[in-house]
Amino acid sequence: MTKNIFLQIYQEYSGRIQTGDLAPSTKMPSENELAREYNTSRETVRKALHLLAQNGYIHKIKAKGSFVLDIGRMDFPMGGLVSFKEMSERIGRQSRTIVHENQLIPVPEDIASHLEIDQHKCLVWKVIRAREIEGERVILDKDYFRSDIVPVLTQEISSGSIYEYLEGELKLQISYAKKVVSVEEADEEDRGLMDLQHYTHVVVVRNYVYLEDTTLFQYTESRHRLDKFQFVDFARRSHGEDKKADFLK
Repeated sequence: MTKNIFLQIYQEYSGRIQTGDLAPSTKMPSENELAREYNTSRETVRKALHLLAQNGYIHKIKAKGSFVLDIGRMDFPMGGLVSFKEMSERIGRQSRTIVHENQLIPVPEDIASHLEIDQHKCLVWKVIRAREIEGERVILDKDYFRSDIVPVLTQEISSGSIYEYLEGELKLQISYAKKVVSVEEADEEDRGLMDLQHYTHVVVVRNYVYLEDTTLFQYTESRHRLDKFQFVDFARRSHGEDKKADFLK
């Protein structure tokens, strides 16, 4: 029940922010007010607020509260793991996924290096998907999953949300990712599978995704058209005792 309330708070407030019912810079209700409104604990409220902050809906300021952010542009939060389906639902724009490749293959040498596995002892699922937003193919995702961890991956699953399948059906505990962002010259595959218009370069986000037990099980290259996205993170500077505590660790 607690989990349902936590999701209810997140979904209701993210929806109100998306529709403009809560304008940018609006102060959110306090933890106590939300706890009373939903008849739940402050801990449950904190989880919902944390997810709203992680996904770029609100900004939490110590001793002042949480404030609504401007989500007019398509933001990809750098500090969290957000699927394309979750991002599309958040921005409220028409989108679809086009699966170009979904097959089990021997591990290419460069992918074996990225996944830190023996090239001759494992197969990987290779999934190539174009992401179309409002009629334009503006993202090209190239995913590789270890087959010893993800034994089955159908085209039907890949055309929806792979993470829903991994977490819901396979019960994998996906924990964290290392991300490397660069701007690179578009290659032939980019030009063929994306609507690049006059752009000659793409933003490439390389994701190394780990399970809760620290197993590296997925490597992804997510290639984005330059004009469509901004990648955001929220950082807090430590002060006073926080700095001292960090120094003593």
